[in-house]
Amino acid sequence: MNWTREQRYRSFSGMTKEEYEKLQQTVEQSPWRQTFHIQPPIGLLNDPNGFCFHSGQYHLFYQWFPFGPVHGLKHWYHVTSDDLVHWENQGVGMEPQKWFESHGAYSGSGIVHDDKLHLLYTGNTRDSEWKRHSYQCIAIMDKHGDIKKHTAPIIQGPPEGYTQHFRDPKVWQQGDSFYLVIGAQRENQTGCVLLYRSSNTFQWEFVGEVKTGKNDFGFMWECPDYFELDGKGVLLFSPQGLEAQNYHYQNIYQSGFLIGTPIHLDDGFFEHGEFQELDAGFDFYAQQTTLAPDGRRILIGWMGLPEIEYPTDRHQWAHCLTIPRELFIKNGSLYQQPVREMEKLRRSHTAKFDTINNESKTYDSIYGQCYELKSEINIQTAATCGIKLRTGQEEETVLYYDNDKKEIVLDRGKSGERFAEAYGFTRSKPLDVEALSLHIFVDVSSVEIFVNEGAYVFTARIFPSRDSRGIAFFARNGRIDLQVDHWSYEQHEAIRKVK
Repeated sequence: MNWTREQRYRSFSGMTKEEYEKLQQTVEQSPWRQTFHIQPPIGLLNDPNGFCFHSGQYHLFYQWFPFGPVHGLKHWYHVTSDDLVHWENQGVGMEPQKWFESHGAYSGSGIVHDDKLHLLYTGNTRDSEWKRHSYQCIAIMDKHGDIKKHTAPIIQGPPEGYTQHFRDPKVWQQGDSFYLVIGAQRENQTGCVLLYRSSNTFQWEFVGEVKTGKNDFGFMWECPDYFELDGKGVLLFSPQGLEAQNYHYQNIYQSGFLIGTPIHLDDGFFEHGEFQELDAGFDFYAQQTTLAPDGRRILIGWMGLPEIEYPTDRHQWAHCLTIPRELFIKNGSLYQQPVREMEKLRRSHTAKFDTINNESKTYDSIYGQCYELKSEINIQTAATCGIKLRTGQEEETVLYYDNDKKEIVLDRGKSGERFAEAYGFTRSKPLDVEALSLHIFVDVSSVEIFVNEGAYVFTARIFPSRDSRGIAFFARNGRIDLQVDHWSYEQHEAIRKVK
């Protein structure tokens, strides 16, 4: 479908009941609807927004265009959870209706202040010549879930020297002051992050650019996030415009982080190490974190990418969010592990211990469409070893370790329906180990693989047939010792129906 401008800029309140029901029927016929991932009821989901714990619940919003799988007039859709695993759809959180968001309520974040959730976001507008004008805005949600927008922007536009690519505010509090980092583009078409300060979340002072030393690193930095963990300052962002280099930057756009000493909040100076990617897979972008009540730093990302067509598009929906991940600093890097609450989804359990010598093996009760799998592989003498997921007659998603090249590889060349072919079918990372520890989550149309306690994470959408439910373990040119734990998630749906 070729979408006209008018079709892309309709708001949800203009959708008829008949339109909604027709879209919903098409979506429900999709063979690739997820069971334990947050996904849109209809239309397109992208960036997670406003992730916060407030009034005894986790609140999460996401960018949403209800009319189909395209990037049109962005709304905020609202979901809630008591435990980060079972989510309930609350419906539209914010619909763009004010002049300063006439062309979309773009991404933003949340913070609890005065017992209310303050949601800061970007209002996107276009003038008569279709030129972009960006405003930073605020809405307040009370403990009953009612959201009211402030009558005017809180930041009117970018400071001098920066373009209208000025969006995605992430807010936090330190001492008596509030701070914002905002994704931006300099007038010379390079990306950066800007820092603001406030005493009340409504009046903001421009502190300056966050001084990273990355002065020519892509043309735009989206979805910045800053926090401190174990005494270190961590800046997350999604740079656009990086060229592929060896193991790095293989997707259309990237997401990653800088770790260093905490940012100097008086002038934005940030001393840090090299940029590292957050995810080694195919489909990860626009991450956002929050602080759990027990002090854990929790991350959720968009399991998708801009400007890529996905097989679900023809079913009138697109994308989902990752499972929540706890962040740790280890060996000078940021490690990710699934939140422990995921254990609540476990059903029947099967465990196996075996030795595999130059062969491929399958096991009774270790198969499925939706499951959690933990595997310890002692590599011994094998030249290559790994796991095949969602196997069928002609389909398989393969994770393997090449002991000669000392690298780990995810191959989705035979994962089912192909897409994003211009960006290749394999992702790999250097790894020199004698043993692999793998923690894998498989849903109907996705895999998330945590390698060696989260040193690497491979996130990927896959689109196999329903009959491709096998799991195989293999070793080539040598031997491995294998331990496997498998928990079925079958017939479990963690996302409650839309209200």
